[in-house]
Amino acid sequence: MDFHVEQFTEDERRVLGRFFTNLDRPVFAIVNLPEVVKGALFARYSRSPKSVRRLFLDEFYNQPEVGVASIAAELETEDPTVRLQRAQDLYDRVFSEYGDDSVAQLGGAHLACEQASNVLTKVLEWGRLASYLEQSTRYIFYDKKLGDRYRYMIPPEIDDSPFRDRYVATMDWLFDTYAHLIERLVPYYETLYPKQEGDSNFVWRSTIRAKACDDVRGLLPAATTSNVGIFGSGQAYEMMLIRMRAHPLAEAREFADLMLDELRKVIPSFMKRVDVPGRGIDWSEYLSEIAIKMAELAGEVAAQPQPRPEVTLVEWEQDAELKTAAASLYAYTDLPDDQLLDLVADLPEQKRAELIRAYVGDRRNRRHKPGRAMERSDYRFDILCDYGIFRDLQRHRMLSIEWQRLSPRHGYVTPEAIVDVGAQDLWDEAMARTESLHREVAEGLGPDVAQYVVPFAYRVRFFFQLNAREAFHLLELRTGPGGHPGYRRVCQEMHRLIAEQAGHRLIADAMTYVDHADYDLARLEGERRAAAKRAALGITEPES
Repeated sequence: MDFHVEQFTEDERRVLGRFFTNLDRPVFAIVNLPEVVKGALFARYSRSPKSVRRLFLDEFYNQPEVGVASIAAELETEDPTVRLQRAQDLYDRVFSEYGDDSVAQLGGAHLACEQASNVLTKVLEWGRLASYLEQSTRYIFYDKKLGDRYRYMIPPEIDDSPFRDRYVATMDWLFDTYAHLIERLVPYYETLYPKQEGDSNFVWRSTIRAKACDDVRGLLPAATTSNVGIFGSGQAYEMMLIRMRAHPLAEAREFADLMLDELRKVIPSFMKRVDVPGRGIDWSEYLSEIAIKMAELAGEVAAQPQPRPEVTLVEWEQDAELKTAAASLYAYTDLPDDQLLDLVADLPEQKRAELIRAYVGDRRNRRHKPGRAMERSDYRFDILCDYGIFRDLQRHRMLSIEWQRLSPRHGYVTPEAIVDVGAQDLWDEAMARTESLHREVAEGLGPDVAQYVVPFAYRVRFFFQLNAREAFHLLELRTGPGGHPGYRRVCQEMHRLIAEQAGHRLIADAMTYVDHADYDLARLEGERRAAAKRAALGITEPES
């Protein structure tokens, strides 16, 4: 694949070489930094258009409170290759004594994956047991080129095909259109929501920017590149790479190779099995064989999808509140589970409600959540929403989630602001152009490759299966005032269905921080709080 290579001065390369495993590839590990600095670097990374190496130089290296410069000076006296070899020798001895699976859960690495498509980022973020921070589409504009091309990648399958020229022309037109609409939407929102007394230019403009980005991101194709910061254990990375090596897309397989090279520079002992016959290779082949066979069988039962609302509650526990009330007592008695269930079933409904309310307690903020008795109730939702919303909700990986292939089949959404600024025809043209290209690429190269051309405005179908405890976290977080209106709407409807369709009003009522209100400027209060924190810490307000 063709990647943009960032240029650094000789002095910059000397500094970066101490903290990054390479300086010219899109995948690299971060080394020799305190864990808190790595975490802060990735957190800033998610809202910046800069690469993590440039961000490190500009905002971290020469900051006295971070102390990175002194670390660099100390590293001048020790060869990092020797240090890594000593660590590898130690790991190998521990492996032989305690077993590699358990030890591989205790060592990890920070890895940056840059210039990855939005198809690939979902592959990277599949695993539950790693942490991810992805570049946000809400805080940066995609109207500037990275090198000689807008921020999209050309899949290897398309790069070597007759579709290349049309693909590049369509992508360039989409990003040109994105830039044009940003120029129209920003003044539209500035007029609609004038700056309020007491708000700085930075707070106001950040809020307007987020509002415009929320609308126009529907034009971004799945080929749009993103930066992803990952922290994972050796075991989490091993499973991630085994899955990626079995993936039908060349981009996923090529990134797996790049990641394996870099991880072997920092946690080599944990990466030994990934490409070994009889171990990782056989595992990848096993996953690939299943995918091929299931695709074949799925073709035999193909049918037209029946109409469904955006959110459908498919399954739920009929007696969830009875089971939850019984489970709430389990840790406080010496009775077996089934006996508790029988005893609570004989209680008056009012007493069962009292048990649940006591177990939930007096919640003073959304982080105060009831315990594992709430895991006794399960819900399965089928959701059909635009790909932009899916990207936000997909981040909740502790629950069960699986999604279908992205395509134009389910239609697209058009933000109200696009209509208000007179750009409906332009929006429809963008969707028509990409639908036509998708059809041709799907016929020539297959539906997996064709996903790259589909804009975020098109809908994708996925399911959530989660227990009530997970629902507390998801629904209260994603209905907050600062959230995107699209995913707020999805989560508000999930909450309503738990209360009204499932009839679990005690459980739904306990989710006191689910917010069903509407907000015109969703990010404004969040930006105001951030400004207040900066002022309290004596931090100068950024330029507007």
